Amino acid sequence: MSNQNNLKDNVIKDFGDEWSEFDQSSLKLKELNEIFNQYFHIFPISELDKSKVGFDFGCGSGRWAKLVADKVHTLNCIDPSLSAIKVSKKNLSNYKNIKYFNSGISDTKIDSNSQDFGYCLGVLHHTNEINDGISFFKRILKKNSPFLIYLYYNFENRNFLYKSIWKMTNIIRLLVSKFPFKLKKFITDILALFLYYPLARFSLILNLFGLNTKIIPLSFYKDKSFYTMRTDSLDRFGTKLERRFSKKEIKEMLISNGFKDVKFSETAPFWVAVCRKS
Repeated sequence: MSNQNNLKDNVIKDFGDEWSEFDQSSLKLKELNEIFNQYFHIFPISELDKSKVGFDFGCGSGRWAKLVADKVHTLNCIDPSLSAIKVSKKNLSNYKNIKYFNSGISDTKIDSNSQDFGYCLGVLHHTNEINDGISFFKRILKKNSPFLIYLYYNFENRNFLYKSIWKMTNIIRLLVSKFPFKLKKFITDILALFLYYPLARFSLILNLFGLNTKIIPLSFYKDKSFYTMRTDSLDRFGTKLERRFSKKEIKEMLISNGFKDVKFSETAPFWVAVCRKS
């Protein structure tokens, strides 16, 4: 097996372990809705109805599916991790209109031009198959159908200090991601407690005084629960593969793979983009 295949399998296992540990069952519905809106506020939700069929690629715990499935006829939840699929099935057991695919980009059996919408949030930047993935989404979507994607940004809209801090934390990721899962989880919990939580709550306090906190790292979590911080700390520092992109690069990838009308969210998390199949 090649090193690339080994890396891919390890990343899939890491995320299966993450969603098994943090299955999102402890996340309150209010917070889930708030996070959902931060990603989906540029997506044309009003176009969804009981006649629509769509997909959630990299469904993980099924947290997005929980807020989409009741709006549509069928939602196809796709994830290469069997552990993640099991978590999704448990969390979404009340929904009878969900189909599950334990598969990846190259082996998901969904017909071409069959999907009315789709989304892939926080997945492809953990792979080396970004163009393949976007091409796959284009193939299965119907013409003019909306598609929502989230890819890690390269801090193009941040200052030198912010970028320097990220470079230091990335060294931590490169080390921590190599550890066994239990040790990795312990360390990322420590990071959530002593890194995420203080910066997030400091940002919250500053916000109460009407001050802008956008320049403060992790200010995105100012109103998030500690559970979400622990989840995202493991997500951020536990993965062995992470890629980052500029707005321009994301737009070029989408257009070159058959999408149009690319629009970006101007608020965190960066970069979330919505587009349509050409």
